[in-house]
Amino acid sequence: MAVTAPIDVAPQEPAATSPPPTIRLRLRSLSNRKVAVGFCMLAVFILMAIIGPWIAPYDPSARSAAILQGPSGKHWFGTTHIGQDIFSQVLEGSRSVILVGFGAGLIATVVAVLFGVTAGYLAGASGEAVSAVSNVFLVLPALPLIIIITTAIPNGGDWVVALVIGLTSWAWGARILRAQTLSLRGRDFIEAARATGESTWRIILFEILPNLTAIIASSFVGTVIYAVMTEVALAFIGVQGLNAWNWGSILFWAQSEEALAIGAWWWFVPAGLAIALLGTALSLLNFGIDEIVNPRLRSSGTAKVRDITGRMVRMRVGFTPVLAQNGADPAPVKVAAEVAAAGIAQTKDGAR
Repeated sequence: MAVTAPIDVAPQEPAATSPPPTIRLRLRSLSNRKVAVGFCMLAVFILMAIIGPWIAPYDPSARSAAILQGPSGKHWFGTTHIGQDIFSQVLEGSRSVILVGFGAGLIATVVAVLFGVTAGYLAGASGEAVSAVSNVFLVLPALPLIIIITTAIPNGGDWVVALVIGLTSWAWGARILRAQTLSLRGRDFIEAARATGESTWRIILFEILPNLTAIIASSFVGTVIYAVMTEVALAFIGVQGLNAWNWGSILFWAQSEEALAIGAWWWFVPAGLAIALLGTALSLLNFGIDEIVNPRLRSSGTAKVRDITGRMVRMRVGFTPVLAQNGADPAPVKVAAEVAAAGIAQTKDGAR
């Protein structure tokens, strides 16, 4: 009777488990430089909006004897033609800008998701009817309508302005969400959910909306940018019904008193710089979200990889890995072409 020697089996190491998709998305968001920089800049403006009116050194409407003085230790951003402190006006105006921007963005995003996803998922006359509503709002002249409503309600405040801007700026986002929902409606996992008896609203909430999260976030950021610029433009042209102080009203008074002509650059530069930096922060967030969702938009770079001959070459990775042209040896490309040609010839011989 043959006796077999025991076979030593090496213990297998447990396979490394990859983090869940949600954690991977968060890690990818944190590693994206545009998202990180944009989020830090936006956090500064949000903090300014929260505590700005409390830490303002002066009353933004209070007059003083310091008329048209440049930046100094007493008045960091200088003063106006009647001695008002511009630094206090910028701090006070940041709350109105952030409140209107994010309020309008939230309202427009909720309405866009409601109409866009519903119109994309429902088939037949009901879906077309919902889509027709968004088409009507798409052609409405938003800016004249906002001017009329804010003028008719002079004491409405920031929430009325945010409501009007949000209800007139949701149609574009709804169209994009409708197109994406139409493409998702016929996917296999949606058909499987229908086959298992899932209700329509459960499919929309737990199957479709998670796949639209990045588009919804990008639409929200874009709407916030539009709302901020709209409020600043309304205040700059002197529309009534807005908050007493925001960055647009500072520019309005600077333009009315010809600050540029008299050389009072400190009157309009801080407010204009704040608008530019806030727009930059929101744009960086928008671009970063697009790069996270779409790998083709991510920044390309170079990396050392091993080619088919076993040599290490530097390749440019981006849309499609391509061998670097500057200083690269053309031999790997030639060898690859020869291998491909040999494979084609061998296939033809086998077919014969």
